[in-house]
Amino acid sequence: MNRLSVITLFMMPLAFAADNEIFVDQVGTTTVNIDLEQLGSGNIIGGLLAAAGSMTALDLDGTSMTLDINQIGDTNKYLGDMYADTYTGYFNFDGDTNTFTSKMDPTNAFGADGSNVNVQVTGNSNAMTLDLATTALASSTDLDWTINGASNTIDVDIDVDTATHFLDIDGSSNNINTDMDGYANGYFYLDHTGNSRTFTIDQASTQARDWLRITSNGNNGTVCVNQNDQGTSVAC
Repeated sequence: MNRLSVITLFMMPLAFAADNEIFVDQVGTTTVNIDLEQLGSGNIIGGLLAAAGSMTALDLDGTSMTLDINQIGDTNKYLGDMYADTYTGYFNFDGDTNTFTSKMDPTNAFGADGSNVNVQVTGNSNAMTLDLATTALASSTDLDWTINGASNTIDVDIDVDTATHFLDIDGSSNNINTDMDGYANGYFYLDHTGNSRTFTIDQASTQARDWLRITSNGNNGTVCVNQNDQGTSVAC
């Protein structure tokens, strides 16, 4: 029987914490839609060990889900583990010095097949980390980033199986690290405008075709690209 087994949701300004915190623990096999929004600065959507009042979770488990996150303000944190197939994620961050850390299916519980993830960031000095699936189980994934701002860091690790990864970035002194490896075709496209950029792009699909396109308009910086169709590690 398909059902939503458990959702535990707390939205609270704790007495001993200066800002707001959201705790979500969801378990089930049916489709679930979760929409979370925080306005202001210094807020947290947990877990990955979270912080502040020691809240943990954002732990989302299931076979199909849609997650919509909006954080508007500075020094906010989104942290969490998710396990799902057919996962759709909309993430919108507006502000400076925010932290986004997301691990999707790190233990191969479901595989993250058919994932459609859209991340929009407006602001400076934000730190973004996204790990999507393991052992080439991000089948037919579509990952899109739109970044407007300077001195942001984006780290992406995808185990690809015909995955598409697109970044549209406007701003200077941005640092991009992306690692796409697995057993099938991967496509990466970076469209960038700004100075003093640092890009490190690795593609290592095992005996498969990978495509990569970078368009960057600006002065100064470092660009390192490695492709290897034998699936072995590559590095700059």
